[in-house]
Amino acid sequence: MYYPLIRSLLFRFDAETSHHVALRSMAIANSLGLLGLLHKTPQQPVKVMGIDFPNAVGLAAGLDKNGDYIDALAALGFGFIEIGTITPRPQVGNPQPRLFRLPEAQAIINRMGFNNLGVDHLVNQVKKAKYQGVLGINIGKNFDTPVENAADDYVHCLEKVYDLASYVTVNISSPNTQGLRSLQTGSAFSDLLSQLKETQARLATQYGHYVPLVVKIAPDLQDEEIEYMADQLVQYKIDGVIATNTTITRPGIESLNLASETGGLSGKPLKALSNYTLSRLCTALEGRIPVMGVGGITDGMSAADKITTGASLVQLYTGFIYQGPQLIEDAVAAIKALEHLQSAIQQDVV
Repeated sequence: MYYPLIRSLLFRFDAETSHHVALRSMAIANSLGLLGLLHKTPQQPVKVMGIDFPNAVGLAAGLDKNGDYIDALAALGFGFIEIGTITPRPQVGNPQPRLFRLPEAQAIINRMGFNNLGVDHLVNQVKKAKYQGVLGINIGKNFDTPVENAADDYVHCLEKVYDLASYVTVNISSPNTQGLRSLQTGSAFSDLLSQLKETQARLATQYGHYVPLVVKIAPDLQDEEIEYMADQLVQYKIDGVIATNTTITRPGIESLNLASETGGLSGKPLKALSNYTLSRLCTALEGRIPVMGVGGITDGMSAADKITTGASLVQLYTGFIYQGPQLIEDAVAAIKALEHLQSAIQQDVV
């Protein structure tokens, strides 16, 4: 009830300013104990990658790049939180303006460029957080690291965050770091997976526990690229996949003023393309690796659609910006209703 008013106030600022104002305001409200009074984590437990999730609806990476607002975001009812993308060294990202709202399409275009304070800052923030729930940490490469040396950056970040994360996401699909998406194809992809799995095995022995590795893919892949990635993911025993990141296309919004801005498009217009990629990926994987569905979730039904298509978990970002915390509850409720329906159908068949 209250969120439309808050959103109208936040949308008076430019997109990046309102982003920071919203997060700082949430942190203050959480410190006063207000968020805990307003929101509870809906319980609809699911086990994926050996991890027990309170519910299947999580926060996608990008909202809290540096892990500065973990406790406040967790108080909103998410079943899990993913922070990052983080890089080995701090970097300012691309020049501003670099974040654009398209309210008429419930969409956002961003070309942030992995702006973050570096992995050491994130590690310190995670250690200070009180949150004991499921925490994903999303890792990337610095913009000035040559693509041929990208694995060094990913290995460095994995080593730093391994013991603090419930799972680690490898971001090779952002369109805003030059050359990054080339890591999704050919020998660059298989070489990266090989090095990460070797590092994961070493760290599992060192720390005495296994932290799943997840790869986040783009929605702009060709069918044969999806099938190739699926084969490689299975071959290297990657633990999970996130489908999808933002798109460089502009489906259905070509006529809007801001559509010509470069960067990745997220939100409602991404839904069909993201769901197509999710469907092709799930078909190719044949259930061998669990998938998180993200992209275009704006209501409970679109969250349930991801589950129907084959996802085990879903993540919110742009829809959360436009709809607020109510979207979390709506998504959990829709997934719960879907599961009850599927169970009833199965019992009738038996």
